[in-house]
Amino acid sequence: MFQGIFPIKKSDIPAEVIAGITLAALAIPEVMGYTKIAGTPVITGLYTLLIPMVLFAVFGSSRHLVVGADSATAAILAASLVGMAVTGSHEYVALAGVLALMSAVLLIFARFIGLGFMADFLSRTVLIGFLTGVGIQVALGQVPGMLGLTGGGHGSINKIINDLQQVGQANFYDLGISFIVIGVIVGSKKISKKIPGALIAVIGAIVVSCAFDFKVYGVQTLGVIPQGLPAIGLPDVYWSFALVQKLLPTAFSMFIVILSQSAATSRAYAAKYNERFNENIDLLGLGLANIGAALSGTFVVNGSPTKTQMVDSAGGRSQLSQLVTCLIVFLVILFFTGPLTNLPGAVLSAVVFLIGLQLIDIRGMYQIWRQRPPEFWVALATAVVVVLVGVEQGIVIAMVLSLVEHVRRSYRSQNVVLTIDKTTGAWQLLPVTAPQQVKPGLLLYRFAHTLYYANAQQFFEQITGLVRGAKPSLSCFCIDASAIADVDFSGAETLREVYRVLKDREVRLVWANVTDPVMAEFDRYEITGLMGKDAFYQKVSDVVDAHQFL
Repeated sequence: MFQGIFPIKKSDIPAEVIAGITLAALAIPEVMGYTKIAGTPVITGLYTLLIPMVLFAVFGSSRHLVVGADSATAAILAASLVGMAVTGSHEYVALAGVLALMSAVLLIFARFIGLGFMADFLSRTVLIGFLTGVGIQVALGQVPGMLGLTGGGHGSINKIINDLQQVGQANFYDLGISFIVIGVIVGSKKISKKIPGALIAVIGAIVVSCAFDFKVYGVQTLGVIPQGLPAIGLPDVYWSFALVQKLLPTAFSMFIVILSQSAATSRAYAAKYNERFNENIDLLGLGLANIGAALSGTFVVNGSPTKTQMVDSAGGRSQLSQLVTCLIVFLVILFFTGPLTNLPGAVLSAVVFLIGLQLIDIRGMYQIWRQRPPEFWVALATAVVVVLVGVEQGIVIAMVLSLVEHVRRSYRSQNVVLTIDKTTGAWQLLPVTAPQQVKPGLLLYRFAHTLYYANAQQFFEQITGLVRGAKPSLSCFCIDASAIADVDFSGAETLREVYRVLKDREVRLVWANVTDPVMAEFDRYEITGLMGKDAFYQKVSDVVDAHQFL
């Protein structure tokens, strides 16, 4: 507990308080906007900055990660609950709480069986594509609210078609409000990123709405927002295995996004300040934060890169900043929800529209295209699936494409042949396609990967090809195993086949630099007994020295 807060110096407390106030000013309008994405009442956005944030601050490991509502998980939530309940209804909020609780169970389970490493399996490439797709979907989803339209339809394409059909019914007051809000937010950022442009726009819109009664002009406002702290209790649903089974794919998608996005953010800031953090402890903190979200009537929370950057830019260096933010949100919920009644809905639509645009990483996509074109198509495919099919399906595709891309690049390793430079006497690495014998009759081959079922055929073909094409003919073939960390059952069978082929050609197969774990595997597979203990050498140079006796 309190790893993200202590130790702390008294001299740092003022900066932490200022950072907490800054985060509250910037995050309160943002999380209210996220409720537009999630389809939940506005007050639930404020609830994400209350109990969940406190729980992560107390139980998490990262000193910097800010936990709260997030656009990606909110979009997954909305896509999942369409058709299960009326958006914004009590039943809808309860189902959102169930998803938060299920995500929490997955996070805590992952912590106790040490699955923090799973964050490594969602590559930066597909994460950029995924968030870009989410950004496009989120931005498109706010167009009706900015125009004062009813919108409707399932999927991005249907929504766009509906918007085009209704565009003649646009309310120009809503459109004007949206443009002014966007202008205030963008303009304030141009002046200074520390200026809470969204908060200024929200307060200004409330004041003007009260003065001129926007309802007369057909502008929809938020209406009554409940005042007071959230009621604590389990989501009010009929619990059944069928319900859990139906929501499990969505909860798992959220779990993956929370795991990858939170871990990536925590790592980045821990590295920036040369601090330690524990992924598995963070998983526990995130799990408890989502339990807090479920029990306090709000939706799933996640580690937020944008909010973390807000605190860091304001000078916050520990979770104390987040506790200050929680205190401010606590006061807002108790005393200041009344004025929010008059806030035009177009204001939140404009705020969320800008959030969506910020997620669209054109620079990142271009950088991938310029530096690694094959990975660009992976990122683009992920983005297209998110926009055209759905966010939940997009995260599954992102995971699959990450693994496929990894396997495609890594399973065929860049193996080499070792020889000695005649001029310098130093070891030289040559491609397998242009081998040289280190001594007449001796070839040294380095296999640069774990030997497993996917690359076993490459291993077999390269060795047998080198032996067949050797001039002069080989009497000894040495495998440098320094890069082989593991051998699976298929790899072991391939080794036996290689041994038999070389033995038939009267070529001695020997090994160098075999690690102890791999040697234990050779013993278990009975390969050591097959080849003989005298076939294993400590170093490649030992093989060269002993070649005349082999």
